[in-house]
Amino acid sequence: MDPVVFYPIGHVENDFDERGSAGPREGFPSRIVVNNSFADGLDGLESGQEVFVVFWLHHSTGYELRQHPRGDATRAKRGVFSLRSPNRPNPIGITQVPIGRVAGNVLYVTDLDAFDGTPILDLKPVNCPEKRES
Repeated sequence: MDPVVFYPIGHVENDFDERGSAGPREGFPSRIVVNNSFADGLDGLESGQEVFVVFWLHHSTGYELRQHPRGDATRAKRGVFSLRSPNRPNPIGITQVPIGRVAGNVLYVTDLDAFDGTPILDLKPVNCPEKRES
């Protein structure tokens, strides 16, 4: 297969940089700072709406196809595709988050399980109300 190349559209800003833990907990605030060249793409996103955040797990190093859940050796190994482990063949993360507010090129969100500085690859609305025209 040919390689696939992604370019980040922005990055995460938060106070979470504790590698090796399970990630931020519910209610933890983060900012998604979208590069100015992509800021117009935020038009239509609103407070209260939920989005899927697709991001690059940039601290991930290597993977095994069968892993202990959360690295806990007392638990039976499972296939990587049945886990949310960051150690994957393609270290891409996705999380559904609520938007608190939109200010210019910044989305204020909670519940984003990504570290400070994590590259953002894409944003997609959970529910998209517009109807597609043929």
